[in-house]
Amino acid sequence: MNGHDELCTFELDGLLFGIDVHRAQKIITDQPVTPVPLAAHLVRGLINLRGQIVTAVDLRECLGLNARPEDARMVNLIVRHEGEPVSFLVDRMGDVVPVDESMFETPPETLDPSVIELIRGAYKLSDRLLLVLDVSRIVEHAAALHTANT
Repeated sequence: MNGHDELCTFELDGLLFGIDVHRAQKIITDQPVTPVPLAAHLVRGLINLRGQIVTAVDLRECLGLNARPEDARMVNLIVRHEGEPVSFLVDRMGDVVPVDESMFETPPETLDPSVIELIRGAYKLSDRLLLVLDVSRIVEHAAALHTANT
């Protein structure tokens, strides 16, 4: 990031996360997810995006957060990774937030070491902490776990 950028924000288990707004492609609600037998635990399944089959990654599972309640609504945040769409399952979408790179901090040391590599850093907002996810590392992490399970 350089200078002033914008982050597409969303919530997971009451926490605020964000990704570079240029990586976000589309937001879809109430999209059925088809489970994939023997897939990695964080791959929730597949969705149909206008005829294109897209992998749905459960970010709660990926980040070691509490499981989503069965009756809770999921939002598909479609992101781009190497030109291909991937769905990140989130709880609720937030706003596009302008951020100043001078306020960017390294990931908090209190984060679980198993997920710290998935977090690029953080911004202290007026009312809460905004953790910035590394889209590429999350997709690669999901792919590596899937490959290990097959």
